[in-house]
Amino acid sequence: MDARLEAIRDTVLARNPGEAEFHQAVVEVFESLGPVHDRHPEFLEAAILERLCEPERQIIFRVPWTDDSGRVRINRGFRVEFNSALGPYKGGLRFHPSVYLGIVKFLGFEQIFKNALTGMPIGGGKGGSDFDPRGRSDAEVMRFCQSFMTELYRHIGEYTDVPAGDIGVGGREIGYLFGQYKRITNRYESGVLTGKGVSWGGSLVRPEATGFGTVIFTEQMLRTRGTSFEGQRVVVSGSGNVAINAIAKAQSLGATVVACSDSSGYVVDEAGIDVALLREVKEVQRARLKDYAGRRPGVAYVDGGSVWDVDASVALPCATQNELDGGAAARLVRGGLVAVGEGANMPCTRGAVAVLQEAGVLFGPGKAANAGGVATSALEMQQNASRDSWSFEHTEERLTDIMVGIHDRCAATAEEYGEPGNYVLGANIGGFVKVADAMLAQGLI
Repeated sequence: MDARLEAIRDTVLARNPGEAEFHQAVVEVFESLGPVHDRHPEFLEAAILERLCEPERQIIFRVPWTDDSGRVRINRGFRVEFNSALGPYKGGLRFHPSVYLGIVKFLGFEQIFKNALTGMPIGGGKGGSDFDPRGRSDAEVMRFCQSFMTELYRHIGEYTDVPAGDIGVGGREIGYLFGQYKRITNRYESGVLTGKGVSWGGSLVRPEATGFGTVIFTEQMLRTRGTSFEGQRVVVSGSGNVAINAIAKAQSLGATVVACSDSSGYVVDEAGIDVALLREVKEVQRARLKDYAGRRPGVAYVDGGSVWDVDASVALPCATQNELDGGAAARLVRGGLVAVGEGANMPCTRGAVAVLQEAGVLFGPGKAANAGGVATSALEMQQNASRDSWSFEHTEERLTDIMVGIHDRCAATAEEYGEPGNYVLGANIGGFVKVADAMLAQGLI
């Protein structure tokens, strides 16, 4: 790391003790930025990095609710409004037991760069709760969401902060959150949340956007080496919304997705994952992959273990942070891996990234490869602002243009800074310079 940045990094880590994921995200970005400060000493003089690493606002609040037996439950809610230099804070809400301030800050920090790369006028933020919706009834989820929004509503708005969904927050949760916001404010502000139902202000393609976008970005990387998804053997981690739509898009481009996973295990389906059956099992029945295997002949289910034990030419980690480590990366490389596109946020550890880059594997970091979700959220905001709705085809075309643009911007930036093909460096520098220029123009705030 550039010596000038080490002192800043050490100060940031010391000011945020115990937040391992945030530390990881910060260090990964800092390692790319030395060349930028050689060209732009004004960024150091204006303390852009120090300001960028300190959220503009951190909100932590209590969320009381009652379960179906009448027992009072208490969870903790978070919203970190990280940077608004480019527009209102924009980023999802995650409901999962692992959520704490360090995870929300890591996600919000990544979101700054991701949102900048889209070219859309949106800043970076993130939020969530340690509430676990899995196994809860619809009534329990509704009561929790209403309590959560009863506090959050005062901090958000279409020109202030626009949350969306993330892990544990899908269409059901967004509906309950929006209903409570409308009830409290007495306003129908469609643009205050994205990921809404299509019939009440949502955008077509938004449910598919993160998974589709990851595949589109990865396809662009493959094309730089004269190939494509056609004929590729693909492994995807996860089996939620992002994973399912990544599987669907990859197979539409001629790939065979042979494996996917959930928190209990993984399936191997050599004929190619049956997307319709997977949607029914995971989205309609809210069941486990073991049920998918039980309903499809010839499918092997592995209880526990790692989906990365399955050979593939393309890997799409779409589950959660730090799921693919250095050992798994090395095993995939030995199995003929050509490309990795991160559908989740920071799913590859720093060790894994090092192994992949050393082996010459095409690697698309999440802040670039999975930006399709937030990009389409911004398109949803456009439609809400104009009281309009677009066709699936038009919206998908816009998404494709944005993802191709992100790829090209990352590739061009990496080449400009002397490391062609390094999408990590390209994404970090490309996003940082855009935000830094805006912060410099707006003065010391």
